[in-house]
Amino acid sequence: MKTSRLPGFYKLSMEDRLVKLAETYELSVQDVEALASQGALTLAQADKMVENAVGIYSLPIGLGLNFLINGKDYLVPMAIEEPSVVASASYVAKLVREGGGFTATSTDRIMIGQIQVVGCPDWGAAGEAILENEDALLAAANAMHPSMVERGGGAKGIELRLLNDDEGSRFGRMMVLHLLVDTCDAMGANTVNTMAEAVAPLVEELTGGKVYLRILSNYTDRCLARASCVIPARCLATGEYSGEEVRDGVVWAYQFAASDVYRAVTHNKGVMNGIDAVVIATGNDWRAIAAAAHAHACRDGHYSSMTEWSVDAEGNLVGSLELPMPVGTVGGSIGLHPMAQVAHKFLRVHSAAELAQVIVCVGLAQNLGALKALVTHGIQKGHMSLHARSVAMTAGAVGDQIDLIAEQLVQAKEIKVSKARELLALLR
Repeated sequence: MKTSRLPGFYKLSMEDRLVKLAETYELSVQDVEALASQGALTLAQADKMVENAVGIYSLPIGLGLNFLINGKDYLVPMAIEEPSVVASASYVAKLVREGGGFTATSTDRIMIGQIQVVGCPDWGAAGEAILENEDALLAAANAMHPSMVERGGGAKGIELRLLNDDEGSRFGRMMVLHLLVDTCDAMGANTVNTMAEAVAPLVEELTGGKVYLRILSNYTDRCLARASCVIPARCLATGEYSGEEVRDGVVWAYQFAASDVYRAVTHNKGVMNGIDAVVIATGNDWRAIAAAAHAHACRDGHYSSMTEWSVDAEGNLVGSLELPMPVGTVGGSIGLHPMAQVAHKFLRVHSAAELAQVIVCVGLAQNLGALKALVTHGIQKGHMSLHARSVAMTAGAVGDQIDLIAEQLVQAKEIKVSKARELLALLR
C-alpha cells in the first residue's frame, strides 16, 4: 500500500520532492517531466481545447498528505493558488488519522437529463403516454451509447414533473421529463445531453407538445458522496487552548454557519477551497461541482452549512459532509491534459465513485482546518505567514531571498509589498 505520510516533505527542495515521489509512487520519466515542465500542456494542445487560444494559465499543484480514507492511504493532488489550503488540509488529515481516518461512502451515480415540454393539449394524457412508453424512450436514449450500456450504465428510468400547475402562477405550465442516466466512470454531460436530444422528437410525438430545452441538470442529487470523521478532543489541543475548548468552538462555529447565510457563504467557500483544488487537478468540471454543492446547501429552503459538527457521547468531535459529486475518471479533458493524468496516478482511485469519496473528505478536512484556526489564534496568523512568500515574490525577491524576506515580513507583522520592497532594497 502506498503511504500518504511523507514527514518533512515540505522541507525538501522541489527537485528532491520529485525524486521522492518517483521512488514512492513509481512515476515514469514522462510523469516527472510533466510535473517539472510547469503544467506540460502545450500551446498546440491548448489551441485544440478552446477557441481563440492565446496562452496557458498555470496553477501550482500541491500534495495533500496524510489522508487515510476507508483504511486506504491517498496522496491528493490540489491545484490552487491560495497559500494555506494544502497545508491546512494535510494538517487536519493528520489529526483525523489519529482518530482512525475518514469514512466515506457514495450513492449510485445517476445523472439527470431534463426535457422541457410546453403546450400539451391534454396534460394528463401526455403524462400517461410518456409513462406507458418508458421502455421505448429508454431504448431510444440507450441506442446513442451502446458501449455504456454494455458496461452496465445507460438510461435507467424516467420521472415526470408538472411545473406551474396552479392558477396563480405567473409562469406558463410545462412538463419536465427527467431521464435518469448511469454514466459509469464518466462525468457524462455529453452523454446525457446526447440522449436527451435523441428522445426529444419521440416526446413531442407522444405528448402533442413542443420541446424546448433538452439538457442535463447540474444539480446531481442522485450522485452523492459522503464523508465523516471522529477526532478525539485531545488531538485538537493548540497552544493555550485545550482540546475541549477547540472542539466546542468548532461546534459553535458550525452552528453559526447553519443559522446565518452571511456566515454560511464564507464557511462553505472554505469547504470548496479544498474540493475545487482536487477537482481542477483531476481534470474535472469545478463549475458544475460548485453549482451543485451550493444548490445542495439550500435544499431545505434556506442556504446553510454544507458540513455538520457535533460532540458524541465519548466527547469526540464528529464531522460529516454530503455533497453531489459528479466527477469522472475518464472522458472530458482527463485524457487530454498531461497533469490530470499524473494527478490520477497519485490518487490511484479505481472508479469515479472512489474519487468522489476522496474529494468530499478533502472538503471536510479543509473546513475543519479553517474552523480550528478561527476559534483559536485566528485565520490570519497561519495564512499570512504563507502569504508572505507571495508578497516577497511580488516585490521582486528571487531564489533564497524569498524565504528571507518572507520571514522578515512576518517578524515585522507588516506583510505588504511596500515593506517587502524596502527590505529587499536593504538586502541588496
